Amino acid sequence: MVIDETFNAFSAVGDEASLIKFVESLAADRKLSESLSVTLDGFQGAWANQTIADFLLAASAWAKDSDFGVRPGPKPANPWQLFATFLWAGRGYE
Repeated sequence: MVIDETFNAFSAVGDEASLIKFVESLAADRKLSESLSVTLDGFQGAWANQTIADFLLAASAWAKDSDFGVRPGPKPANPWQLFATFLWAGRGYE
């Protein structure tokens, strides 16, 4: 299942190469979700944000609301993992 692969790729981010693997898995997850119907609450699979603009705005809102990962904490010390968290938030943050 792509979502498990995507979460595993997200969890493994620690450097440039693993970030790229995560982004590729995130893109595959998004592509798969496009074949699903949008639910009454606006989700398409695990994706709450259906456009690039909504995805980026959600990631930005997560960054503001969490003080870029400080809350609920702990903030990832590795900048590659922190950026992966930013992207992961764009997928489902409302």
